[in-house]
Amino acid sequence: MDTVDRRIIAALRENGRATYAELGRQVGLSASAVHERVGKLETTGVITGYHAIVNPSAVGLGVTALIGIHPTDVADDEDVAESLALLPEVESCYRVAGDESFVVKVRVATVDDLEHALGRLRRIDGVARTRTTVVLSTRFEGRPNTSEIGDADDE
Repeated sequence: MDTVDRRIIAALRENGRATYAELGRQVGLSASAVHERVGKLETTGVITGYHAIVNPSAVGLGVTALIGIHPTDVADDEDVAESLALLPEVESCYRVAGDESFVVKVRVATVDDLEHALGRLRRIDGVARTRTTVVLSTRFEGRPNTSEIGDADDE
């Protein structure tokens, strides 16, 4: 992967609906060259999909919480992760270092729904306890990390 591929990826992260011609103008290639590069990035698993970014409040999910999960002594991390994946309110799950095994991001409509989700989460085999942080506001989220593009251009 070279600097041009990184620039294409950054452009797609900004606008996943950009045409090959638009991408080509941004990176200095023809639309067909961009099409070929994007195809290779998809085939090799660098680009794994495209999705819409949705305002959670607009679809009735106004409460976001980050929940740290402390495991039991005999917990199997894979089993816990599979059980977490079954909870529809769990949007993201991160395996982390430290006292907690996982941190999950949960989105629900109300605080009552959060309480119910926590109850279901705590009943998962392997979960000893949880630590919940309710998000008051989101300053930014899911922004493209283009730091390597700048680093590569500096070389």
